[in-house]
Amino acid sequence: MKHDLPLAIDADQLSLLRDTWTGRGAWLLDSVSLQIPEGAVVGLVGRNGAGKSTLMRCLLGLTPPFSGSSRLLGSSCLDLSDAVRERLGYVGQEPDLFGWLNGNQHLREMAAVYANFDTDRALRLALKLDLNLGRRADKLSGGDQQKLAVVLAMGHDPDLLILDEPVASLDPLSRRDFMRALFTRPADHPPRTVLMSSHLLNDLERVVSHVLFLREGRVQLFGEWDGLSEQLLRITLSDAPQTQAGLVHWSAERKQAVVDRQLWQGPCPEAREMGMDDLFEALNA
Repeated sequence: MKHDLPLAIDADQLSLLRDTWTGRGAWLLDSVSLQIPEGAVVGLVGRNGAGKSTLMRCLLGLTPPFSGSSRLLGSSCLDLSDAVRERLGYVGQEPDLFGWLNGNQHLREMAAVYANFDTDRALRLALKLDLNLGRRADKLSGGDQQKLAVVLAMGHDPDLLILDEPVASLDPLSRRDFMRALFTRPADHPPRTVLMSSHLLNDLERVVSHVLFLREGRVQLFGEWDGLSEQLLRITLSDAPQTQAGLVHWSAERKQAVVDRQLWQGPCPEAREMGMDDLFEALNA
């Protein structure tokens, strides 16, 4: 997939074994290649265990890959300069917090790390999310720990945000306020690039420009969501497809196929367009 815009994320053949010491065992990631242009909002979708969290950590260099490479904002993930780190934000599935510090103390720690950390911005976001910054992190609920992690990740207004299930523990109002903050930037700043995993596909479908479906550590499907939602159909067949041209996925159990309407040359009985929920179900049938 070619892009005219500069790439925020450029991964080439990322692979990771479950047992990296012996070089044996199952692949957690299997030859994942991915190019995300600056300004894209990408939804990362897959079943539990598909490799979503592992992919994010490999992209960031937090878990070095067995083979392949990842570049973030033009720099190798294994050798990120301070200038590039200033432009990155990350929220893991498990918030990375100091349990003995309260929220305000966390803000001061982040301000000491990031030269462009804006405490006032972080305080405004905390207020919108109804987050009590006076409580110790280990005394916060799971949802409030998630809110604090989000506030810390966004306080320096990063150009690239990588978010692993950031809204899983948030109530609907907090999710709405978080989504608004996610795409709010000063007029003189370029649109933020976001890679975000979530099982709340209705929320994702409303905000993403691209979607990446991951299955068993492999890229099953990646592209611009508007294009995929128009191109892909779910059809029901009495027998296995006789042609592979335009076939995206075939479920022998359900006798259903996902096909690209532009390439598919076979019959199209009971053809149906799909939303993201439907496509996720069809690809995992």
